[in-house]
Amino acid sequence: MDSLKQQIQSDYRRILDARGFRPRQGQRRMIAEIFNALADRGEEGCGPVCVVEAGTGTGKTLAYLLASLPLAMESGLKLIVATATVSLQEQLVHKDIPQILQATELQFDYALAKGRGRYLCRLKLENLLRGDESRAALGDLFEDEPSPDHGADPRLWEEMQRELEAGHWRGDRDDWKEPLAQDRWQPLTVQRGECLGPRCRLYRKCCFYQARYEIEEADCIVANQDLVLTDLALGGGVVLPSPEESIYVFDEAHHLPEKSNRHFAHSIRIRAEAAWLEHSETVFKRMTEQQVLEAGDVKEFTGLPPDLRERLQMTYLVLQGLQQPDADSYRNRITLTFKLGEPPPELRELAGDLAHLFRQLETRLDRLRERLREQLDDSGDESADGQQSATAETWFPIAGNMLDRAMANRALWDSYAAEDEAGQAPWARWLSFDQDDDLADIGISSSPVLAADNLRESLWRRCAGAVLTSATLSALGEFSMLGLRAGLPEHTRYLSIPSPFPFAEAASLEVPRMGCEPFEKQRHTDCIIRSLPRLLGPDAAALMLFSSRGQMHDVLAGLPEEWRKRVLCQDDHQKFELLRKHRARIDKGRRSVIFGLASFAEGVDLPGKYCTHVLIAKLPFPVPTDPVEATMADWFESEQRNSFMELSLPQAVFRLKQACGRLLRSETDSGRITLFDERIARKFYGKRMLESLPPFRRELLQEDISPQDSAGD
Repeated sequence: MDSLKQQIQSDYRRILDARGFRPRQGQRRMIAEIFNALADRGEEGCGPVCVVEAGTGTGKTLAYLLASLPLAMESGLKLIVATATVSLQEQLVHKDIPQILQATELQFDYALAKGRGRYLCRLKLENLLRGDESRAALGDLFEDEPSPDHGADPRLWEEMQRELEAGHWRGDRDDWKEPLAQDRWQPLTVQRGECLGPRCRLYRKCCFYQARYEIEEADCIVANQDLVLTDLALGGGVVLPSPEESIYVFDEAHHLPEKSNRHFAHSIRIRAEAAWLEHSETVFKRMTEQQVLEAGDVKEFTGLPPDLRERLQMTYLVLQGLQQPDADSYRNRITLTFKLGEPPPELRELAGDLAHLFRQLETRLDRLRERLREQLDDSGDESADGQQSATAETWFPIAGNMLDRAMANRALWDSYAAEDEAGQAPWARWLSFDQDDDLADIGISSSPVLAADNLRESLWRRCAGAVLTSATLSALGEFSMLGLRAGLPEHTRYLSIPSPFPFAEAASLEVPRMGCEPFEKQRHTDCIIRSLPRLLGPDAAALMLFSSRGQMHDVLAGLPEEWRKRVLCQDDHQKFELLRKHRARIDKGRRSVIFGLASFAEGVDLPGKYCTHVLIAKLPFPVPTDPVEATMADWFESEQRNSFMELSLPQAVFRLKQACGRLLRSETDSGRITLFDERIARKFYGKRMLESLPPFRRELLQEDISPQDSAGD
C-alpha cells in the first residue's frame, strides 16, 4: 500500500502542476481519508464505508477519483461513480476524468452508463417504419395514457435509420443532433420487460447492449444514482458490475436515501387500472383472433382471473368512503395518510385478495411471454416457422408491458396486505383523491419511510467498498440522520471538511425584524411583498427561495409591475432555460431575480455577478402533510422520541445549509443572505441552527421591516 500511496501523491502533484493550482489542505485530507478507509478491508463480507462532507471549494471530485481509482484497479475491482445530476456526469466524463488521464501516468478505461430508456430500440424503429399491429394493440392497452401515435414523426425515424446505418449515431438519446421531447422519444425505446434480449434478431446491432459491452470493459463507470438503485433492485450485476466486484462513490449522496425509497415505493390509480384491465381483455381477444397462440395455449395463458375487476371496483367504493370532504385540497387533490401506515382492516383484507388475483395474472402473463419467446426463430425466413417468429416478435413487447404492469399492481397490494414488523419503521401508506370532474380517480400509494433495510441488504453488506460525499451531509454537527435514513453500518468512517471560503469577510446573514410569524401566512406574505424592492435595492442578481408554491405566486402577484418583469419564476420555465435567461440578463447589464422552490436550493451554480443576494422566505421545515415524513414522525412519537428535535429540526438545518450554499460559489464571491424568519433569532432551537451554518457575519433583527414600518415609508 505504501507504493500506491506514493503513486497517488505523485499523481496529485502532477495534476496540480498541470492546472496551475496550489495544494488544498482539505482536498489532501479527503484523499487520505478515502484511501485509508477503502484500504482497510474490515470484516469479511462487509466492505468499508466512508462518509466525507466536503464544503464548496474543497475539490472533492478530484479527491475521490484520485484516492479510489488506483486502489480499485490494484484490487481488480470496478469503480462506479454515481451522481444525482446529468450535469455532474457530463463534467466527470468530459472534463475531470480526461484531465486525470492527461496529467498523470494512470491508464484506465472509463464509460458513461445509462439506463435502457436512454437508447433507441432498433427493432422498434424498424416496426415503426413499416407499421405493425403492436402500435394499435398498445393503443387499446393504454387509453388512459398518450397514444403511441402521439408524437409520431416518420421523417425523424427515417433520418435516425440513416444515421445508424452510416455509423454516425449510436442510438443514444443524448447524442442526437437536437434535443428530443419525451413524446417523440417514447415510441423509440423499450422497458426491460419488453426487450427480447439475445433472442432479438437485431441483438448484434442493439444500441443498449453495445453500450453495456463498453461498460463491462471499463475500469471506471460513471452512472447516476437511479441506475445504480435499479440495478440493485434487480439483484445487482444486471446492468452494472455486481456489488461484490465494485467500489461505489456516491456524489451528492444526500439524495441516496430518498431515491432509494422511491425505487421501492408503489403507486397506482384505481380507475386507471380498471380501464387497463378492460383493455387487456381486448388485447387477449385480438391475440386469439390472430391465432398468436396455439389453440391449447389460449385458455391457459390469456384472460383475466375471475373476480379481479369486480374486486377492484369494490375496493374503489371502500376508498371513496374513506374520503374526508373537509380535508385540505391542493390543486384539486386531497391526500389521506394512514396513521403509522396502518390501513383499515377492510382495506387490508381487500388488498390481500387483490394481491392474490394479480399474482395469478402475473403468472399467466409470465407463461405467455415465455411461450412467445419459445416461438421466436432467428432464421427470419418466410416459412411458416418464420411467420410464427415474426408474430411472436410483434406481440412479445406487449406481453412484457402487461406483465410489468401486473407486477406493479401485485407489489402495491402486497404492501397493503402486509403487517409491519413490530419495533421497526413502518411503511407509509396513503390515498390521493383527484377532484377534477374529467379525471376523478383515487390514487393509492405506499413507500418505506427509511431506506435503511433496502440499502443495508442490497449494498452495504455486499459492496467491496463505498464512499458517500456531498457539500452537505450533516445537520447540527452530526451525521446521525444520514446514518439512520441510509442504514449505514457501524464501522462507517465520517469526516467533515469545511469550505476554504472566507465566509465572515465575504457574506452576511441578515434576519430582519418582521413582527409576524411564518404561520401567519397573509401577514408574512404581505411583509415580504412590501420589503422586497427595498431589500433588493441595487442588487443586479438575486435568488429567492420559497417553501410554498402558493406563497411564491402570491408574492409575485403582489409586487409592483416593474419588479414582476425582473422575476423569472420556476413555474414559467424549465430549470435549464430559466438559468440561461437569468445569466443572459445579467450579461446585458439588466437586473434579474429568480423565484424558486426547494429544487433551486441545491445544484444551482450562479457564481460571481450572477448571484449576490440569496433570500429565503422561511426556515425550510419538512411539510407536515408529506405522507412519508408524517408517518416517520408518528413512528418516532410512538417510540417516545421527539420527532421535532430528531427529525424536523435536523432536516430544516440541512436544507437551510443547502440554501445558504447558493451564495458563495468561489473564493472571490461576495454577497448577503436575507432570511424572512425571526424564529432563528428568537426560538430555543435557533442558536443550534445558527451554529450549524457557515460563519457568515450576522445581522439579527437589526432592520425593521414589520408592517407598521413599511406602511410609514
